[in-house]
Amino acid sequence: MAVLLGVDTGGTYTDAVLVDEGGERVLSSAKSLTTRADLALGIGRAVDAALQSAGLAPGDVAMVSLSTTLATNALVEGQGGRVALVFIGFGEDDLGREGLAEALAGDPVVVLAGGHSHAGTEAAPLDLARLEAEVIRLGPQVAGFAVAARFAVRNPAHEIAAAEAIGRVTGRPVTCSHELSAKLNGPKRALTAVLNARLIGMIARLIDACAGHLAEIGIAAPLMVVRGDGALISAGLARARPIETILSGPAASIVGARWLTGESDALVSDIGGTTTDVALLRGGRPEIDPLGARVGGWRTMVEAVAMRTTGLGGDSEVHVSEGLSGGLQLGPRRLIPVALMARDWPELVHGALDRALSAEVAGENDGRFAVAVEGASPAGLAAREAALLERIGAGAVALPKVLLTRLDAAALNRLVARGLVMLSGVTPSDASHVLGRLGDWDREAAVKALTLFARKRNGAGERIAAGPEVLAQQIVDRLTEQTVTCLLEAGFAEDGRDWDGAAPEDLARHVLVREGLFRAGGVVDIGLRLGVPVIGLGASAPSYYGAVGDRLGCRMVLPEHAGVANAIGAVVGQVAQHAEALVTSPAEGRFVVHLAAGAEVFADRDTALARAEAALSEEARVRAREAGAEEVRLSVAREVQEVEIEGRAMFIEARIRVTATGRPRIAEAALEAEYRGPAL
Repeated sequence: MAVLLGVDTGGTYTDAVLVDEGGERVLSSAKSLTTRADLALGIGRAVDAALQSAGLAPGDVAMVSLSTTLATNALVEGQGGRVALVFIGFGEDDLGREGLAEALAGDPVVVLAGGHSHAGTEAAPLDLARLEAEVIRLGPQVAGFAVAARFAVRNPAHEIAAAEAIGRVTGRPVTCSHELSAKLNGPKRALTAVLNARLIGMIARLIDACAGHLAEIGIAAPLMVVRGDGALISAGLARARPIETILSGPAASIVGARWLTGESDALVSDIGGTTTDVALLRGGRPEIDPLGARVGGWRTMVEAVAMRTTGLGGDSEVHVSEGLSGGLQLGPRRLIPVALMARDWPELVHGALDRALSAEVAGENDGRFAVAVEGASPAGLAAREAALLERIGAGAVALPKVLLTRLDAAALNRLVARGLVMLSGVTPSDASHVLGRLGDWDREAAVKALTLFARKRNGAGERIAAGPEVLAQQIVDRLTEQTVTCLLEAGFAEDGRDWDGAAPEDLARHVLVREGLFRAGGVVDIGLRLGVPVIGLGASAPSYYGAVGDRLGCRMVLPEHAGVANAIGAVVGQVAQHAEALVTSPAEGRFVVHLAAGAEVFADRDTALARAEAALSEEARVRAREAGAEEVRLSVAREVQEVEIEGRAMFIEARIRVTATGRPRIAEAALEAEYRGPAL
């Protein structure tokens, strides 16, 4: 029996699901905790349990598809490896555009002369000698390099030369901006390249972990990865372009939501451990963001579903808000729930909690812990960060034991941002254990942690809660309110109306909107509700989303298998690859086709367009096959800009886009076994 295996690795859980080869029904599913120190452990436990539950052998698996929220979570939480940007043909001022400086967050930049003009001609020679000297110096300090050259989409020669030199001199992975987008806007392409370079190590570890376990148990099927627009790509392509996997998990969830419910028009809200992802299904298809995926405050050039990703999940950090009232706020950082921490380090956690509870004065970091992330690269650490990492050691430790000064707290935050350390503290998952909604981990530890947290004081000097149960309900109520806000923002953004120029974020928080949700009566009777159903996905959706539907006055759909929708979506999608190029006319009778291999010049408009279409068709076909497609179908879109002058059409430019789609290849052995039928 040939089957398809979907795997989704999230911030908290790793899911595995087996679907019949026709993609029509779920055969079995399983969950395991994501094991960040060794991702293969969590993947292996989920895959093995799903196979055992279905009574299937590894050889029955014909294709494996992987989706993940790890890349999305890393960008939301500001994590990733240290990288260097090689900025060719740009000025220092360009670093301040598109949020590039903020995304670099102090990572090194090499600004070089070079780049090309809008017509693709060389603006200045590339100083390779200086480039090599700089990257030799920076190589040991960074995990990878990003290269962005001025007008590289018109002529990528300088990016290609720089990448070859960096690879030869340092051996580090290199990301070129022209490989990720064919659109203009150099700083935005540079931002996308920086984020891609930062994610390469993380996604490579995930793919290696998955592929390693598959090989170990005897699954020889092709391994695919879900892209941010819901399409599938080969694992090899995902290694080179991990930025394309941002919103991979959410995109898979949209595909899975449609498959599970059959709903045509709905908001899909997927709550994980770290984020809540909201997207619109319209006419049965997810909306694609024309401006590029926006994650963690960064607007990238990656084509992806129009998704609003918020740092709100079951494992979000709980804060006390500033001000006299001292309410609660959740996220955006993910913590290891104390209840989960206590399962793995019971003596450490309970000992620290008991000591803190016995003290008369509550400490700022009581009930919080730090865990070193195994296998992460500590290259380029400052002295204080290195000393703090050494104090944390290879295991787990209570924070009061390692934070000796306030400067240590800032250093710890930098270690967390680099992905070298994870923190543990109070989360909604702990609150759910206290309230009896969850029972997977250590409830006693959760009660102790919330008892400590409830002792915190607000701006008026009062305790924020009377006890752990009261605090737990406050946390769950706060999660409901923040989820309602997420859904309202998405609703206003996708509604299609102008709203007099008001931002969706402002509308969702407007006093009339909030009053309308409570159906406030009076001289002015206000009522408001969401006009489409909400499909709630994620393992914790049944615990929280009933109250969300009540507040929004809408139908809440909680499908069977909602907890593994991402893994389902991973195996019911198809491969899709795009190739795009611009045709310009810098002078009368001169038409330039800007291809990845370089510019080609023609004297005739139609000849230039035909050449662009032919070259892009071949490029898209090759990409689709490299991405794992079996039979490829091509579609061509032309956007030709012309103006009429004195009754004669004048060509301005044309953008040609070719899309190649197809179902992924599947393992021949499994199909042959099914064709032969059972042995007699």
